[in-house]
Amino acid sequence: MGDLVWIFVSAMVVNNFTLSLFLGLCPFFGVSGKLQTAFRLGLASTFVMLITSLAAWALNTFVLVHAPYLRLLAFIVVIASTVQFVEMAIKKFSPGLFRALGIYLPLITTNCAILGLALFQTNREYGLWQGLAFALGGGLGLTLALVLMAGLREEAELSDIPAVMRGTAMSLIIAGILSMAFMGFAGLFSASA
Repeated sequence: MGDLVWIFVSAMVVNNFTLSLFLGLCPFFGVSGKLQTAFRLGLASTFVMLITSLAAWALNTFVLVHAPYLRLLAFIVVIASTVQFVEMAIKKFSPGLFRALGIYLPLITTNCAILGLALFQTNREYGLWQGLAFALGGGLGLTLALVLMAGLREEAELSDIPAVMRGTAMSLIIAGILSMAFMGFAGLFSASA
């Protein structure tokens, strides 16, 4: 049980896909303008990560045992199919969110954090429960990064910031500070281990 907790915390905070490994930066910068939109995209990405983790485990255990060269292609097919399902569900149940996410919803398919999850899980030889803990931690870590960025960007919009610092410059500065803050977690957890 302690192993699963460590995998979860490590994926969420210590080795955060976005703020430590710099994966999934497209939605991080593109969708993080509004807090509600960022949170919902984070949850959609978490769902896709969980399904991808489950499928990666099944493919590695039962299908691709003698054909490891097909892993990348199989993972891409699973991710694309899952994103299509999520996109159809969001369009049906929340048309407003579907319009708010715009192009970033189909771009979950090309989100390197999700493909990275499947590849990292395979390379680390995680079992079913370890893979699901890794996916949940990674997805919630991505959600945390999106929500933190969105909250800080919304706050920056209300602040008196010089014109030269507004927009992309402010977003990059915020991302750098968040990344440095998350680097501090690595020392905290390695000291307690």
